[in-house]
Amino acid sequence: MSEQPQQPSQPPGYGYPQGPGPTGPTGQAGPYGYPQAGYQQSPGGYPPPGYQQPPGYYGVDPAAPYGYDPYGRPYSDKSKIVAGVLQLFLGSFGIGRFYTGSVGVGIAQLFTCGGLGFWALIDGIMYLVSNDRTDAQGRILRG
Repeated sequence: MSEQPQQPSQPPGYGYPQGPGPTGPTGQAGPYGYPQAGYQQSPGGYPPPGYQQPPGYYGVDPAAPYGYDPYGRPYSDKSKIVAGVLQLFLGSFGIGRFYTGSVGVGIAQLFTCGGLGFWALIDGIMYLVSNDRTDAQGRILRG
């Protein structure tokens, strides 16, 4: 009785032929030998008929209509570019601060002529280059 050496099996994929593969819940193999999913996706990417959203799901967070930054902080409806340009050109009147909702600081800049221009210039540059400037509600300014 002579035993023949077994050939090493080739890994699946990358052009190697595959057998029928595992079967899914319907008993049939899916495309390329992969099992079929437990349910079929509806055409157009919509949920299947009869699917209900989980309780409390509303699609868009009403507290953050512009999304969240990578740290999970909500974005403001105000832009840091607009605030920076306003502060650079009209900072002696505090317009950039009024735009972001910082009324108290805007009034202080109005009465000091933007710190004789220095405060307004530095504030405008900081709006343009900083990524963590916030509006009056504490939301991060959009880029």
